[in-house]
Amino acid sequence: QVQLVESGGGLVQAGGSLRLSCAASGRSFSSYDMGWFRQAPGKEREFVAVIDWSGGSTYYADSVKGRFTISRDNAKNTVYLQMNSLKPEDTAVYYCASGLNVALIGGGKNSNAYRYWGQGTQVTVSS
Repeated sequence: QVQLVESGGGLVQAGGSLRLSCAASGRSFSSYDMGWFRQAPGKEREFVAVIDWSGGSTYYADSVKGRFTISRDNAKNTVYLQMNSLKPEDTAVYYCASGLNVALIGGGKNSNAYRYWGQGTQVTVSS
């Protein structure tokens, strides 16, 4: 069993930055690919970014490419999402998720491929 706990969300002005963290408990964190998804009110959950188990491969949604950076520290069982140049349209609840080999399957975009999910953290970007 893996438990995921997100933190770091909050309110920020457009153009600002936030860093989200996702701490994992349980064994074998370093075996799992880790992804970030988000869901805005009235919209479906959408893929944001994924990093493979080694940290060697990352994939991003086109909407965040060049602004967001996903990284992981396997020694700390934590994955991060550095978000820069935030826009009001980035406002959403952000979720981290883990799964085996999901980065290889469609670049990690399929939420059904992930096994474990966190409870989410709210990010609000004001204009």
